[in-house]
Amino acid sequence: MSSQSDPQPPLREPDLPRTAKVRPKALRTGFTTGACSAAAARAAAELLVTGELPATVDIGFPDGKRRRFPVDSGSAEPATAVVVKDAGDDPDVTHGARLTVTVTSREDGEVVLHGGEGVGTVTKPGLGLEVGGPAINPVPRQMITDSVREVLGERGADVTITVPGGEKMAYKTTNRRLGIFGGISILGTTGIVRPFSTASWRSSVEQAVSVLSAQRGRVAVLSTGGRTERVAMRLLPDEPEVAFIEVGDFTGAAVRRAVEHGLEEVVFVGMIGKLTKLASGVVMTHYTRSKVDTGLLGRLTAEFGGSEQDVAEVSEAATARRAYEVWQRGDFFSACAHRLCELVAAVLERFSEECGRRLRVRVAMVDFEGEHVVAATEARWVTWQSR
Repeated sequence: MSSQSDPQPPLREPDLPRTAKVRPKALRTGFTTGACSAAAARAAAELLVTGELPATVDIGFPDGKRRRFPVDSGSAEPATAVVVKDAGDDPDVTHGARLTVTVTSREDGEVVLHGGEGVGTVTKPGLGLEVGGPAINPVPRQMITDSVREVLGERGADVTITVPGGEKMAYKTTNRRLGIFGGISILGTTGIVRPFSTASWRSSVEQAVSVLSAQRGRVAVLSTGGRTERVAMRLLPDEPEVAFIEVGDFTGAAVRRAVEHGLEEVVFVGMIGKLTKLASGVVMTHYTRSKVDTGLLGRLTAEFGGSEQDVAEVSEAATARRAYEVWQRGDFFSACAHRLCELVAAVLERFSEECGRRLRVRVAMVDFEGEHVVAATEARWVTWQSR
């Protein structure tokens, strides 16, 4: 670690800005798989009661409003309806999914939900869902049940949700890592998909840490994206898959949840840009709320023997990548990069302590190709040497 006399940056975890949602051209919202399933369930229930498939249905949402959905198709025996998911302008892998719901009568007055083909099965605790049951989250369960009850009243019903092609879609999600196999999850807390929702990413990060804890994991291995995660997996092959969590900008949220769940250690694997933001004390690194402190990188350059020209070039650089390139052409790359990793570890340990309990933190820096660890708090992790 850096010495106790080193100045410690103030810790900052800025909230997501309104400007992250306000753009020059408004982006269209969409509906979650849960909301679409509820709409299809209502349509199937109406078909069961009236013998006619409605062209549209409207259902209640958690915000108290009602919203209308077109019904794509259906069949009478058994009563089945299809609603096609429209995710708006969100890059959602389930956009266009055909949420297909069958409703049949049962005698005991209960509304029982079932997962059919393309809906995942929960195999691990930690999701707040029954192990062995379908991956239908609590809010969608309530929306589906309410939508059926509005039509059937006190009559009972078996409600089966299927998603053609759902198992293939699930390979593009984190479901398998969370212990959900065989298809997608029926998700949603508001029923609305907000385009490029960073808030949903934060929620998924926190949920991933909860699942890791439920599996009695002790180490959370955090990465910023696919390339850094692949390096992390090679670096720590003995850790279970559930330990590897893509945090994006939400390192602070992951560390806080790790403290809450009693984990012992965090390993952070990232590239120089995110590491620089973290080293400067910023633990929520969304681009609208934080900038790379190239002045910090300039100070490291000076500390480890960079020339005045090197220091000026790094300090005035527009990106951390430029600093990386300047370090590479000198003989101080390893020293600067190693110290940066140490600074990140110190910040995250201090942040965890402020959250309630100090965690052990280790850090690795990955090159831009996502091939090598170029610096780390653990020397044995480094797979590339500067010239």
